[in-house]
Amino acid sequence: MGRVVVEVMPKPEILDPQGKAVVGALPRLGFTQFSGVRQGKRFELEVDGEVTPEVLEAARQAAGTLLSNPVIEDVVRVADASEESAGVSA
Repeated sequence: MGRVVVEVMPKPEILDPQGKAVVGALPRLGFTQFSGVRQGKRFELEVDGEVTPEVLEAARQAAGTLLSNPVIEDVVRVADASEESAGVSA
């Protein structure tokens, strides 16, 4: 089973009240390194079989049609989740 990750963010000109709340809370918790926060959405779409270029294109279409509001949001990333986990450490 494969998985596709879709990330959606508010457009830069759109106010982000959740991001503002988080950036206000960070210094109170001792995290003074951060001066801005934008909060977005992450979707994980499971597929039967491999993630092919055709599956990624279908995910891009779904992201633009259903997973995001194109008036206020940008789809910033559509990727095979297995490629993502190879370079991320927590």
